[in-house]
Amino acid sequence: MYGSRSRSRLRRGPVPGPPPGTHIASHDSHIAPLDGLRGLAVLAVLLFHAGHLSGGFLGVDLFFVLSGFLITGLLLREAADHGQIGLTAFWGRRARRLLPALTVVGVGTLLLTWAFGAASVLLFALDDVPWVAAQAVNWHFVAEQIGYWNASGSRVFAHLWSIAVEWQFYLAWPLVVALAGRGRGGQWRVAVLAGAGALVSLVLMLHYGDAVDTTRAYEGTDTRAFALLLGALAATPPVPGLVDRVPGRAVDVVCAVLACGIGAAWVLADGQNAPGLFRGGLFAHSLAAAVLIALLAHAPDGHVGRLAGSTVPRRLGELSYSLYLWHWPVYLLLPQTVFGIGGWWRTAVAIGVSLLAARLTKAGVEDPVRFRARWATGRRGLLALAAALAVAAGVWAAVPQPQPGAGTVDIERLTAP
Repeated sequence: MYGSRSRSRLRRGPVPGPPPGTHIASHDSHIAPLDGLRGLAVLAVLLFHAGHLSGGFLGVDLFFVLSGFLITGLLLREAADHGQIGLTAFWGRRARRLLPALTVVGVGTLLLTWAFGAASVLLFALDDVPWVAAQAVNWHFVAEQIGYWNASGSRVFAHLWSIAVEWQFYLAWPLVVALAGRGRGGQWRVAVLAGAGALVSLVLMLHYGDAVDTTRAYEGTDTRAFALLLGALAATPPVPGLVDRVPGRAVDVVCAVLACGIGAAWVLADGQNAPGLFRGGLFAHSLAAAVLIALLAHAPDGHVGRLAGSTVPRRLGELSYSLYLWHWPVYLLLPQTVFGIGGWWRTAVAIGVSLLAARLTKAGVEDPVRFRARWATGRRGLLALAAALAVAAGVWAAVPQPQPGAGTVDIERLTAP
């Protein structure tokens, strides 16, 4: 998952196993280096939005590649173990993972914007909420020509474009895997489709990336799909099979080179002012991320794996979803100066508030729903879901619509005799 330009920068029984010769990597979503990569990605986004890391928005691409890799690995494993993919169960798990925290943060953000935001920010928030709920806010921003690089500083939900892209991928890609992955050679068909889809997405990025405003290229599901599909490709038999042949010491060297290259891109890239990003640069970054992820999943105990999987990035990775959801509204609504001081001090306060909100959301919402606390299962769970949806809709309907121009001064009246 995800980002928008900083305001300061504006800013059932056994079944046959897999066919002989197939290779299914073990894609545990809690391999320590992969959790660490999530943490580093969200930290890059936080620093970018605070105006301290010009290429930190590329952390969103790393989220995309990780998502494609992990989800495809899980789907292929399920197909190999059970002979089919339970799509309804998959979508239910994705909904439990993403929607409860998104609902809580959405309602909280709307109330905070009502209390502390400018009238224009509240007006935009009320306009965006239905699109956030429909998981289509990225296309709303594209259709309304809301520039990613120069207009997101007035929209508290601007960062949720990336959540929408991921959700749309989760709806479509499992269908492809379920249909193409059946029978002998199914995993190779999935690999071919992932690779071909990534190339088509690249062509679309090249086409739309020539525009003066690159928002269409940056937020379109079709133009960003290559990051998710390259991650998916890394989870299919060709890549793990190749990685298995790389000597352990060479894996660590390649991981170090890739990590340094990705880090350099985060430091040097400058969004709208780096048109090369839309002429293959984003694709190259995603490809490097996909190779790095495949190598770390294969050899998590190397030097790079231990560094990425160390305590701080791993803990940040465990909080990354709620932290991503909360950080942009906090950044946008926090005063430009805190206790009379801005700059890094304000950034530290904003990150601290975001971390606290993320920790509370994870402990109080994410974990109970994911791990099926008593109130989140069965009839209680359905009642909790219905209540949450009713509260969210009620808050959106109850927040008064601000009047355009409220609080402004009529110059003609001031100058009238």
